[in-house]
Amino acid sequence: MSKRSFGVLVLIVVAGVLGVLAANKLLGPSTAGNAQWPATQAVTLLPTPRPLPEFSLRQSDGTQLTQGELRGHWTLVFLGFTFCPDVCPTTLAQLAQAQKQWAGLPETTRPRVLFVSVDPERDTPIKTGEYAHAFHKDTLAATADVPTLEAFAKSLSLLFVKVPGEHYKDNPQDYSMDHSAQIVVLDPQARMAGIIQPPFAPAPIAADMLKLTQAMTP
Repeated sequence: MSKRSFGVLVLIVVAGVLGVLAANKLLGPSTAGNAQWPATQAVTLLPTPRPLPEFSLRQSDGTQLTQGELRGHWTLVFLGFTFCPDVCPTTLAQLAQAQKQWAGLPETTRPRVLFVSVDPERDTPIKTGEYAHAFHKDTLAATADVPTLEAFAKSLSLLFVKVPGEHYKDNPQDYSMDHSAQIVVLDPQARMAGIIQPPFAPAPIAADMLKLTQAMTP
């Protein structure tokens, strides 16, 4: 993909995100998003949760990750790759801090973090898991083939693209991955329910997820 094409895709995603943020601004913090959920600080809730097409990712333990595995929990989804120099480790470290703050919730309803590697050429499921678990042992880790990952990312209004390095022709491993930095929030029905924009702050994220989880508990 050319830099121009990637730029166009970025603009499309940004336009969608700005639309959500504009709705949040117009409605105000107490009424924005889905009315069944409490007001949030870090999470921008969509007016209506968006169902996702069926997907199947390969988890670090070799099992398949589908919508069914995510139902019953709020889930924070972040795309990245293990060779990521800055954004990925920083974000996973911040999410790990948030995870510690909701560790006291029952495992049956506790929010989850899902790290999806968009670099299957270098990141095997096992390697993806080892990377994610170094930040927090409970983080779900998965990857898939490129077409599956592209469809999954698109369904979340996210994107990624392989960026060849200076010596890529001589060394096929000389490349990086550009990817969306937002965190997508899935509701307990595994629907896209909101987004979290960087920069991230663990405390507000944790507070929001605690409130959302408590709101779904009878």
